[in-house]
Amino acid sequence: MPAAPIRIQEFLRNVPLFRELTDEELDQIAAGTAQVRVPAGTILFQRGDPCSGFHVVVYGQVKLAFGGADGSEKVVEILGPGASFGEAVMFLDRPYVVFAEALADSLVLAIGKAAIFAELERNPRFARRMLAGLAQRLHRLVQDLEAYTLRSGTQRVIGYLLRDLPDDTPGGRPVDVALVTSKGVLASRLNITREHFSRILHDLSEARLIEVHGRTIRILDPERLRAHVG
Repeated sequence: MPAAPIRIQEFLRNVPLFRELTDEELDQIAAGTAQVRVPAGTILFQRGDPCSGFHVVVYGQVKLAFGGADGSEKVVEILGPGASFGEAVMFLDRPYVVFAEALADSLVLAIGKAAIFAELERNPRFARRMLAGLAQRLHRLVQDLEAYTLRSGTQRVIGYLLRDLPDDTPGGRPVDVALVTSKGVLASRLNITREHFSRILHDLSEARLIEVHGRTIRILDPERLRAHVG
């Protein structure tokens, strides 16, 4: 993992939440921020740990998940560079309800709640941006609930593969999609078993809708794949 520290202010300036802050305001946020380097497989925090702020991923990848007593887990989110997590728990002043684990060597900023609360009190625009971020997170959770209850496993997998492609992506032209993490983690995120996930990919391959090359999925015709899911 790179050893050189980053300049926190310069990174925060490119995060939408902090983009409109002045240099002085960024300095105040940075003063309450720590850089945390987490090798792959490291637990950043456990369920029940106290929350003293929230986190932003600089580089790497972090998963949020529930753990079962039998060692099973349910992945709630997979977060990459620029993504934040822990804001809602910070406002509730409660312990974490999930655990966070680095899926790759990562650098995470731990932003203390004292600096955030002070900025919220003096900057209404910052408060609105924070509220918008929380609302967007809630919207995604509602979409997940809809998918888990109303869509089949195949529909969920196809929806995931197409999630970053515009609706007007032309057909007849292959498009490569890189899986951001292991199939087991993705399966848990989509609320299906790893075996079911693999079977769906096999069935889609047999139907000549995709080709699987390790973590790269080649969509042979986005229009046909979209039509297949309805």
